[in-house]
Amino acid sequence: MPGLTLTKTSLITGMWHGTLTGLADGVPSLRVTHQSAELPGVEVTQDDGGWTVRVPIPAALISDGVQSFVITDAKTGTTLNSFAIIAGDALAEDIRAEMDLLRAELDMLKRAFRRHCVETA
Repeated sequence: MPGLTLTKTSLITGMWHGTLTGLADGVPSLRVTHQSAELPGVEVTQDDGGWTVRVPIPAALISDGVQSFVITDAKTGTTLNSFAIIAGDALAEDIRAEMDLLRAELDMLKRAFRRHCVETA
């Protein structure tokens, strides 16, 4: 199935939604994996412009850290899209590290601005 394009439309209440376009003929067969294990319950339904894809995200797979999901064409193995869910302590540490970097950059800019004001006064 050449030229398939899977575009995310939303992620709401534990369900990833997307639109699949570019299908020549036949019903698309998709495979969604998390850590090499296939997720059950993937729905592909035909609509006016192509196909609507719904991927339920099991609550058991949501935990600390980054959880990655890969959506592939089951017939060719081509990766069509992917998404990640980030939660817990790993996220908090990343945000704190980003804030520390932003504070350091802000302090550097304040010193440079004050030095500029003194030099041009």
